[in-house]
Amino acid sequence: MIDKNVSILSFKGDITKLNVDAIVNAANSTLIGGGGVDGAIHKAAGKELLKECMGIIESKFPNGLPVGEAVVTNGYNLSAKYIIHTVGPVYKGGNNSEDNLLYSAYYNSCRIAVSKQVKTIAFPNISTGAYRYPIEEASFVRNKAISDFLKDYPNSLEEIVLVDF
Repeated sequence: MIDKNVSILSFKGDITKLNVDAIVNAANSTLIGGGGVDGAIHKAAGKELLKECMGIIESKFPNGLPVGEAVVTNGYNLSAKYIIHTVGPVYKGGNNSEDNLLYSAYYNSCRIAVSKQVKTIAFPNISTGAYRYPIEEASFVRNKAISDFLKDYPNSLEEIVLVDF
């Protein structure tokens, strides 16, 4: 059961325009931007984001941010105070632990959000674009990860926005 004190909203549009404490970036392991939501977030946040991301990679993840892990940066030119970057799995048929890795990407993003006292967070559909994760399967994993997180950490988040572009 999901925490009754949490509002879960659906939004169709540009995640970079939302007025939330944190937005989640479906990043690649280099954190340097790319296509889709990753490129849009980097463009909207400004050049300072790239500098911070490069510093994270150089100091903590020289081989790239592992799939399923998450890190946080400032939001820079966004209205969101923070950007939580997570790497989802490339879908390879569903028999390569993709569900566990995607689950970890969502769960770890929530964990980092709470560590920063975030109360409102927006998620894109991680791995469903260029990484080809089927949207229905990805939605099931996303919902389970968020539900489990809210059970494990009740009253930790107030609003979760699920964004489709």
